Amino acid sequence: MDRRTEEDHTRDPVLIVLREAMPGSGHVPSPSELSVEVQNQRQVASRDLGMLALLALALVLLHTLTNGLYPFYRDELATLDDARHLAWGYVVYPPMTPFLGRLALELFGASPTGLRLFSALAQALVLLLTGLTAREIGGRRPAQLVAAFAAAIAPPALFTGGFVSYTSFDYLWWITVAYFVVRLLRSDDPRWWVAIGAAIGAGMMTKYTMIYLVAGVVAGVLLTPARRYLRSPWLWCGAVIAALVWSPNLVWLIQHHFVSLDYLKSIHARDVRWGRADYFLLNQFWRCTNVVTVPLWGAGFWYLFATRDGKRYRPLGWMYVVPLVAFLASRAREYYLAPAYPMLLAAGAVWGERWTRTLSARAAATVRGTAWQSIAVSGLLTAAVILPLAPVGSGWWRLADSINGNFGYSVGYREMVETVARIRDSLPAAQRPRIGVLAGDDGEAGAVDLYGPAYGLPRAIGGMNTYWFRGYGDPPPETVIVVGMSRSFVDRSFASCEVAGRLANRYGVVNHAIAGYEDVFVCRQLRQSWPEFWKHFQYYG
Repeated sequence: MDRRTEEDHTRDPVLIVLREAMPGSGHVPSPSELSVEVQNQRQVASRDLGMLALLALALVLLHTLTNGLYPFYRDELATLDDARHLAWGYVVYPPMTPFLGRLALELFGASPTGLRLFSALAQALVLLLTGLTAREIGGRRPAQLVAAFAAAIAPPALFTGGFVSYTSFDYLWWITVAYFVVRLLRSDDPRWWVAIGAAIGAGMMTKYTMIYLVAGVVAGVLLTPARRYLRSPWLWCGAVIAALVWSPNLVWLIQHHFVSLDYLKSIHARDVRWGRADYFLLNQFWRCTNVVTVPLWGAGFWYLFATRDGKRYRPLGWMYVVPLVAFLASRAREYYLAPAYPMLLAAGAVWGERWTRTLSARAAATVRGTAWQSIAVSGLLTAAVILPLAPVGSGWWRLADSINGNFGYSVGYREMVETVARIRDSLPAAQRPRIGVLAGDDGEAGAVDLYGPAYGLPRAIGGMNTYWFRGYGDPPPETVIVVGMSRSFVDRSFASCEVAGRLANRYGVVNHAIAGYEDVFVCRQLRQSWPEFWKHFQYYG
């Protein structure tokens, strides 16, 4: 065989397993020497992949059956509107999530189930890649299944599988990078840097916190024997690919004076002020991961930093430690680190599998049974309060909303648009051609743009985030229906304002984005010119 064929052959993962099982042999089988054992190993690997793929499909089915039970959430309404205005960047996030939203709109229309399909697929791939990462580290099928299930029952993973957010896809890119890093370290094939670079670039096009994982990868290279790859042109090729993939968004940021940094500073200050950054470390144990899997990812941390077998994969440990320290130092929200846990779960499952082999048969069976029972029970309980299963307004729903704090943000938007339409219809016909709808946040504006055309309402205008860049229309409105704004704001901004309606929903539950701003106003005579008013109207949230 030629040199390239021989190199590829020596990097075959099955042969690597066999060589590791026969230390000191130094023999690299040729294709003609492939034994029945090698063929069996490949069949086992294929069956393992098939089992993980079936689990991933089952997760997609679970989300598909439940994802249509609740209407769009506040953030989803904003994403849908961004999806109708495709660009290389937005104030809140890079372009990946709105692009997938646009694809969903083209395929399924404005369907909650259709829009959320891509989130469900993302979490299914997280499950699959977590299991495959365990396999590449050396885990057999039980370790792969434990790792996959443990990743799937984390509260953020379950929620983002049924909710369109950049966090849904951020999860996917972190474990994708980790999987490719493991393939690199296992095979010692530097060409994996190309895949790593492409995944990092896609991650940067999804959520800017990917830069923290990049810092972890850099640390993992510099602080371990993986520094040998610094001499490889493939590493630098991967870095160039990452930069090229991200470059359209970088150009957009430059053109818009890095407005996303202003946004991130603003919401970070808000989160710190509201206490959302408190208890960062404590929340890692029960909000970012399922509490019963804490021993598993803790074992993964131990395996990577304290065992001889784990030394090869120690860069994964630094890919966790560096983001952890950086997020902690910057007082970030606890869920920012959630995508880092699947790789630790994979490593912990491998360590646990090997540890149980040192136990008696009875003790090992007890450990395995306890682990599976804990995962099953905790997974069901978590699903009961995270998945959109409870009837809206029921006691179950109120309990679930009090725990996850998100369900309320899906209630009342269609009723809000109906209220705005009734107010518009109550106005004199002569005023209707020059009516505008001014919305307080981008979720309310997105609701007007989604549901409003059925009532003949104009496109909403708003000052929050990317909406501000879309302006106030030409010609500007003369009569403005205002939703989501305070009485003090409208009185300060308009010469004439009156309460024309009040927002409510048929379930009698609280939408925290609307609470405190239930009054709907009809306002006239803006105190400034529209250009002057708009100049100072930009804000973030």
